[in-house]
Amino acid sequence: MLTKSMKYTDNNSEIEILKIEVSRLKKELKKKKKYGLVWEEKPEEVIDMCKKKLPVLKEVKNKEIITDKNKPMNLLIEGDNYHALSVLNYTHAKKVDVIYIDPPYNTGNKDFIFNDRFVDKEDGYRHSKWLSFMEKRLKLAKNLLKDTGVIFISIDDNEMAQLKLLMDDKNKGLFGEENFVQNFMWLHGKGKKDRWSRTLQQYILCYAKNKNNLSSWSILNYVNYEFQNPDNDTRGSWFSGSISFSEERSNKHHLNYFEIKSPSGITWKRQWQRSKEEMTELINQKKIFFGIPPKYQSVPRIKIFPDDIDEQIPTNIIDNVETTRDAQKKLDALFDNRIFDYPKPISLIKHLVQLSSKENSIILDFMAGSGTTGHAVLELNKEDNGNRKFILCTNNENNNGNGYKIAEDICYPRIKKVIEGYKNVKGKQVAGLGGNIKYFKTDFVNYKEPTDENKIKLTTEATEMLCIKEGTFEPVCDKKDFKLFKNASHHTGIIWHTKAIQNFKKVIKDITGKINIYIFSLGDETFDEEFEDVKHKIKLSPIPEAILRVYRRIFK
Repeated sequence: MLTKSMKYTDNNSEIEILKIEVSRLKKELKKKKKYGLVWEEKPEEVIDMCKKKLPVLKEVKNKEIITDKNKPMNLLIEGDNYHALSVLNYTHAKKVDVIYIDPPYNTGNKDFIFNDRFVDKEDGYRHSKWLSFMEKRLKLAKNLLKDTGVIFISIDDNEMAQLKLLMDDKNKGLFGEENFVQNFMWLHGKGKKDRWSRTLQQYILCYAKNKNNLSSWSILNYVNYEFQNPDNDTRGSWFSGSISFSEERSNKHHLNYFEIKSPSGITWKRQWQRSKEEMTELINQKKIFFGIPPKYQSVPRIKIFPDDIDEQIPTNIIDNVETTRDAQKKLDALFDNRIFDYPKPISLIKHLVQLSSKENSIILDFMAGSGTTGHAVLELNKEDNGNRKFILCTNNENNNGNGYKIAEDICYPRIKKVIEGYKNVKGKQVAGLGGNIKYFKTDFVNYKEPTDENKIKLTTEATEMLCIKEGTFEPVCDKKDFKLFKNASHHTGIIWHTKAIQNFKKVIKDITGKINIYIFSLGDETFDEEFEDVKHKIKLSPIPEAILRVYRRIFK
């Protein structure tokens, strides 16, 4: 039988327990997000498999294209983009200048696959699945950007709001709203019409790795322009820029829709990029070019003199590139067949790349689809003699059931045609742009535990990853226990057995340049003492521990 004092003690204990629980809940609530995007995480099979298998890359040798050994080596990786990004987190951490992706828009019309199934409009977890999919890949992609790097993401209204909130969430390891650069609006054609309106734009969200590290952008940074003086302007040579929307894209109800007149009396009525007052002032200053006198028949354009260049800041409206329809026609003509729907225009990607990068930048597209980004980079390099490199990642799924596999039947053949040249639908030979590319497939090494046997397996499968990391693809020496590769700037050595160190040193004896050496170690040993006599020209790294450190961080 309980006494009064015992009951009081028990009640008192319960009160103390409740106080402790309330205190705990308060602390938990403080950790909870008070504002932002919340969704239900969905497990993904391609991610779960990495708990047992580690991704590596295997080269498909017969798909290598080399037209100039002095030009950069571009990469095409076939496989799930999560696995490709995992490998790139080792080979390209903080090396990429620009990322562009065109992800599935999640319209519910068989454009988004999650765990090998299409996500339709009736799926109650449609947005959660898309956000889970995007978050995991964007976190890996962020690690690849330089501190001065940027990412562009094409999207439409189906996931625009969700994507913006996701990108703003720094607590989840994403970019943070302070690194939001711009929401570019691409006027992609005649648009999609419904009962209420016609949608003319798609969006391209742009975020920086660190916005404070970005230099200012100018619309003239990217143009392969020449200053000329076709009308003998007394102020000297100038360059012309767009000042209007085309008649097709002009909005007749816009405030800036009005009429201007050329000196010869030709009228131009459309939507302008400046107000009526600004246009009047520019005409009075004779800064609008109407064409060569006396006819003045050209579409009006703004004259840009050298002193004006610093003022040419880009707007968030992209209307001076091709439309979706233009892009489709060009791709259909390239293959003489409809093999891929809704490709992005080459000129759109060129615009973004030129705006945000330099002539030796690395451009990544890990949702490469038909390969437009690679095509755009090759064109830019041809135009300005640049040395940009691209990395394309795409799966090899059947494209919308039409019988064509995305990587090997669409993306790779497109890049091959553009590099080597091809005959168009009229039978006319189109000259190749030149360039180099290597083709890799994602593969896996069974790795449940960090045993010595598993470490040896991973090391023997890591050759291609190490060559990609170093950019050294030309073989110099291929022995059973070690290999040596080179590029124009340095060599890469891979040693699988410590007993081969002395023979390896004999091979590198007369090499004067820098040599990065990867040596197998069950722990983290780099065997510095063995290389003491050549330490002035080498850098040692243990494998597979350097790779495993990256994978432990990703797959934790």
